[in-house]
Amino acid sequence: MSDLRARYLADSVATASPARLLTMLYDRLLLDLHRATSALETGDRGGAGTHLAHAQDIVCELIATLDVSAWEGGNRLMSLYGWVLNELLTAGTTGDAARVEACRGVVAPLAEAWHEAADALAGADRPASEPVAATGLLGVA
Repeated sequence: MSDLRARYLADSVATASPARLLTMLYDRLLLDLHRATSALETGDRGGAGTHLAHAQDIVCELIATLDVSAWEGGNRLMSLYGWVLNELLTAGTTGDAARVEACRGVVAPLAEAWHEAADALAGADRPASEPVAATGLLGVA
């Protein structure tokens, strides 16, 4: 069954528009933050570290692909990504679940906004641009 699920997820990522791929990254980031918080709250620093490392990878990808010159808020979003990354790194070394939750509090509204934007683009019947290959960040082999 897991082979079918992995195949479905891989196909979904491979055919996703850039806007949908971005929302998928945000969704996975929120999942990683939730799992890291839960692990830290139960004293599982190793498990938390795995989820925090994956969350950091996603934030690094968001930083690497953000074109700050594309829109007026680009620099502010880049600063926010930098703050989230720093907080996640600190949370990983200190085991501070509150820092992870603070990140989740910042990321969740961004995820919602990107979902709304992606839905608006999909409704405009615009042709999808070439999808970005970030399958490893979404947990797809």
